[in-house]
Amino acid sequence: MKYEALLFDLDGTLWNATDNIINAWIDALSGFDELKDFKLTPEALHSVLGKPMDEIADILFPELEENVKLRVLERCCEVENDYLNEHGGILYPGLTETLDKLSEKIKLFIVSNGQTGYIQTFLNSHNMWKYFTDIQNWGDNKVPKGENIKLVIERNNIKNAAYVGDTQGDADAAKLAGIDFIFASYGFGNVKEYDYVIDGISDVLKFI
Repeated sequence: MKYEALLFDLDGTLWNATDNIINAWIDALSGFDELKDFKLTPEALHSVLGKPMDEIADILFPELEENVKLRVLERCCEVENDYLNEHGGILYPGLTETLDKLSEKIKLFIVSNGQTGYIQTFLNSHNMWKYFTDIQNWGDNKVPKGENIKLVIERNNIKNAAYVGDTQGDADAAKLAGIDFIFASYGFGNVKEYDYVIDGISDVLKFI
């Protein structure tokens, strides 16, 4: 299948920022006495990556009152954005070379469930702006990922596209948006049904 555009998830698809997100959250959470005994492990973070930030807060901090949870979430997002803007994450092997080739042929987009400014940390820290036509963070409008995929498709008049992601939530979002789903099997999640599967990011080149 050939596409005129590809829309990408970020975490587990284009980069792995786990270690630096944990570093940022440790710093952010240090200011809350309620969470002095809380430990954020890579396994715990991987289990929630790809979910909207408010759902992540509900899962990780279920014991907190809503007003405290909101303050914790806002602080974590603020510190995380600052930290990732400076330090970035780990790019999957071959990403830059793949984006070079893809962007010569088709339009590229990112749709993420991250907070406002999250995709920008990837673009800023790794000089990736030149490859992408448009982006959409969950934090910008707080609607489900499938709706944001549709929003980007409509905003850019895309007729034939696929979404590339690594979780069941990504697969569900692509289905809701009515486009093909390409499963990035090297990422964080497991997916039962998909249209195509890739074992490395460079494998998407076969779709152009």
